[in-house]
Amino acid sequence: MKKLYLLFFSFFIILHTHSIFSQEKATGPVIEEYGPVYKVVNPDFKVDTSTELKVVFDVMNSPDDKGSINASIETAARFFNMHAQAGIPLNQLHAALVVHNKAAKDIMTNEAYREKYQRDNPNLKLINLLIDSGVQVVFCGQSAAARGVSKEEMIPRVQVSLSAMTALIQLQNQNYRLIKF
Repeated sequence: MKKLYLLFFSFFIILHTHSIFSQEKATGPVIEEYGPVYKVVNPDFKVDTSTELKVVFDVMNSPDDKGSINASIETAARFFNMHAQAGIPLNQLHAALVVHNKAAKDIMTNEAYREKYQRDNPNLKLINLLIDSGVQVVFCGQSAAARGVSKEEMIPRVQVSLSAMTALIQLQNQNYRLIKF
């Protein structure tokens, strides 16, 4: 009897553990092709769906592989998808990306990126989808000058600021909360 109980208990644990870890990530509903997230059923720390969320992501790093999407930029898609899936209306979600340093290459047009790296910019579509969803993408003017990126080489609708520091301060003064990875 004890062995049968132990066998049943072991089977239950294996089955339960498998179901916890076999969850699949899902994209959408805001950014359909990017920003996959896991569904968290009945979290202890409840999502306040009446709140307005304002976040600014400090994006200064970029992968060395010129064909890879910048995970820090994709985090903005995750932010929108995760909170929309949790029931927060899109009009209560606000995000900005402040791009500088090594991430300067990620805001370049395909033409400029191709000239420098011999391939299309893997971040171009994602950045355009984010901007279409209301995300402000702000590029540091100091990084633009230091890295030789002209306004013509930038993805249209990317805004140039005096500096990343200036943009981060101003956005935080507008109650955007800083997230830096």
